[in-house]
Amino acid sequence: MTVVEHEGLDLPALQRFLSESGVGIDGELRAELISGGKSNLTYGIFDDTSKWVLRRPPTAGLTPSAHDVAREFRITSALQDSGVPVAGTVALCEDEAVMGAPFTVVEHIDGRVIRSKDDLDTLTDDEITRCTDELVRIIAALHNVDFGAVGLGELGRPDGYVTRQVKLWASQWDRVKTHELPDLERLHATLADAIPESPAPSIVHGDYRIDNTILDKNDASKVAAVVDWELSTLGDPLTDLALMCVYRHPALDDVLGFPAAWTSSRLPANDDLVQRYAVASGRDIAHWDFYMGLAYFKLAVIAEGINHRWRVGATIGDGFDKAGEAVPALVAAGLDAVKGAAS
Repeated sequence: MTVVEHEGLDLPALQRFLSESGVGIDGELRAELISGGKSNLTYGIFDDTSKWVLRRPPTAGLTPSAHDVAREFRITSALQDSGVPVAGTVALCEDEAVMGAPFTVVEHIDGRVIRSKDDLDTLTDDEITRCTDELVRIIAALHNVDFGAVGLGELGRPDGYVTRQVKLWASQWDRVKTHELPDLERLHATLADAIPESPAPSIVHGDYRIDNTILDKNDASKVAAVVDWELSTLGDPLTDLALMCVYRHPALDDVLGFPAAWTSSRLPANDDLVQRYAVASGRDIAHWDFYMGLAYFKLAVIAEGINHRWRVGATIGDGFDKAGEAVPALVAAGLDAVKGAAS
C-alpha cells in the first residue's frame, strides 16, 4: 500500500492520540486535504467506517491569534446545544509534542458549500429564499445566545469593542498599504469621531456569509453547520450584521479572486437582510450608517493586505492580483455609508 504523506499531519501519532482519547478507530487512518490556504490546514480523516475533520495551524508563518484552533474548538463545544448548528466536537490536542502544533478533530458534516456564483446557480429561487431566511435566523440566534450561560463569558472584552476595531483596522492599514489613500484616511477619521454606544454584547462570528456554512446535502434551506469560528469573540452584534451585508458588494469578487456566491443579484438586497434580522433577533438597528462604514473600512484594509502580500510574492496560487482594485470602491462605499454617521 502506498503511504501518502501530508504536510503537518502524522497519521500514526493521530491514531494513537484518538485511541487514547477514547475514540473508536476501525482500521488504519487515512487523510485527504480539504483546505491548505492562508488559514488553518483542514483535513478529512477517515477509517473504514467513520470520517472526521482535523484542523491545525499552518506549518509556517504562524499568527497565533488568527489560527487559534483551540479557541475555535471551545466555541463550537459551547454552542452544541444552543440552536446554532455546529459540527460535533470530538477531540482537542494542545500538546504540540503529538503532532508539532495544536489540533482539533470534529465530526464530518456531509453537506455542500456554496462558494461561487456557479455553486449558487445550482439552487432554485425558492431554495435561495429559504436558505437566506435560515442564514439570517441563525446569525440572529447566535447573537441571542447567553454567552455566560454556555461558558463563553471569558471569550473576549466586549466593552470598547467598536473603538478598538476602528483603531485596529487603521493600524493594520498603516502596516499593509502600498500607496497613500486620502479617502481611506477620511473614512477612518469620520468613524473615529462617530463611535456610537453599542447595544448589549453578544458572541460575534466575525466572518459570516453563505460560504462559511455547510448546507444540508438534500435541503438547501437547512444549514447543517456554521464553520470558520477563528475570528469569533464577544462584541457588538451589529458589526457582524454589517459585515455580512458589506460582503454583498461586488468588490468581494476581486477580494476573493472569483465570482462569489454572496455577491449574486439573486440574493436579497441588504435592506431586506437587515429587516429580516431585526424581526428574527428582536434588536433595534441603530446607527446603521456607522456600522456599514466600519465594515467597508475593514474589508478595504483586508483587500489591501491581500494586495500587499501578492506584490511581495507571499501568496500561493491565482486570484490575488485583483484585490488591490477593490480598495477604492470599498472606501467610496464606506464614505457614502457614513454621510450621516457624524450628524
